[in-house]
Amino acid sequence: MIGLAALLPIAAMAQATTGGANPTTAGDRANGPQTVQAAQGAFASVASATGQSNGVSADDYKGSLTSGKATDGVLDLTLDDAIQRGFKTNLGLILQNSEMQNASGTRLQQLQALLPTVTGTASYTIQQVNLAAYGLTFPGINPIIGPFQVFDFRAYLSQSLLNISSIQKYLASKHNFAGAKLTAEDARNMVVLTVGNAYLLCIADESRIEAEEAEKANAKVSLDQATANHDAGTSPKLDVLRAQVDFQNADQQLIQARNTLEKDKLALARAIGLPLDQKFRIADAAPYTAATPTTPEQAFADALKNRKDLAASEEKVKGAESQRKAAVAEQFPTVDFNGDYGDQGTTIGHSHGTYSAVGEVSAPILQIAKTRGDIEVADADLQRQKARYSDQVQQVNADVRDALLDIEAAAKLVEATKSNVDLANEELSEAQQRFRSGVADNLEVSDAQSQTEQANDKYISALYQHNVAKLSLARAVGYAGTNYKQALQLGGK
Repeated sequence: MIGLAALLPIAAMAQATTGGANPTTAGDRANGPQTVQAAQGAFASVASATGQSNGVSADDYKGSLTSGKATDGVLDLTLDDAIQRGFKTNLGLILQNSEMQNASGTRLQQLQALLPTVTGTASYTIQQVNLAAYGLTFPGINPIIGPFQVFDFRAYLSQSLLNISSIQKYLASKHNFAGAKLTAEDARNMVVLTVGNAYLLCIADESRIEAEEAEKANAKVSLDQATANHDAGTSPKLDVLRAQVDFQNADQQLIQARNTLEKDKLALARAIGLPLDQKFRIADAAPYTAATPTTPEQAFADALKNRKDLAASEEKVKGAESQRKAAVAEQFPTVDFNGDYGDQGTTIGHSHGTYSAVGEVSAPILQIAKTRGDIEVADADLQRQKARYSDQVQQVNADVRDALLDIEAAAKLVEATKSNVDLANEELSEAQQRFRSGVADNLEVSDAQSQTEQANDKYISALYQHNVAKLSLARAVGYAGTNYKQALQLGGK
């Protein structure tokens, strides 16, 4: 019992270095590395700030419309393949395209108010009239007239000749449609951000599995050595128990890592429309490549030119301005024309053309409350759109600077954690040699194995964080949808 009690702190320390599993993101793992949590926090911040538009949220980009059926083979899935599938099936992109179509329909509805409207009718009437019912009686004349019939074929034309309010409403809908179109184009950046992050998580998961397999192999070597030493009578049972706990912990972490990979692959499949029972292999690796140097000022200037969502917000401001002008113009006179032309008679063969033409000028005389209320509503919406646009400009600036800071920090973390991996491996080798030589027990080996596991995990997390930061910068600047390959520079395995 004393030996097992002594081993409990070691088991607890080994468990403290491992992360739980989450079906979608490694950053939410309860005990996961802080670097992964930081990277996932930055990703979530960018996705939340830029993904909410026209009722389409960042969570919508995690879904898709499933395309095709699962095949028997194992699909080799590259990042480019995943993103191209996302462009076709991602739910967020599909919803944004629907919003654009809705805005296009509204624009056409407003346009119709400015265009001529022509309708046609054809009627055939049979009528009999009782004059006595109207108090009309004439001596010697039958009060019953008819039956008689009338054929009438007619076309009606209505045209607004001058309606400033309708003109401004059409201009507002035109700006709103342009904004919806730009938002749909920007949705491609969100697809790249979401799918790219899901793909990078899977790469990190595979790296962790490789590291855990190596840890398990090292733990097995230590267990065999401790067992051999105990059988030879050169080491106590405590060394065997300690090595056995380390081996079992390594096995648990490997099981957990494999489970996490499968869950993250499901999340990736959900984002790109793959059937969930389709087996696939992550075909790209994520070697460390330095980001292209840039300054915050230059990156922000590029973002102001490239960000489609920013241009969409500017169009919404223009639309709100036109809507306010339309409200003001409600008190202006309007000029309309209505006319009709047709053929009328008792029969088709006995008919004659008839027509009417009416020009009308109308002006509101007493609707002060309605006009003032419409102006106040439109003015409030204009101020709201201007405030949102101003804040979004600053948010873009913050996104750019956050991404650059994350890239710089992650690059330093990669360098530091890579050095820690080398040192931890050297420490483990030294501890194993000391244990084999009999100059120390395997407590040093257990501690060294734990340090090696932590070092590997932090290095993998740093690589993930660096790649997510580069992806976030590409989105922040506005070229993720078209230039994600250059941003990430992934390579095949």
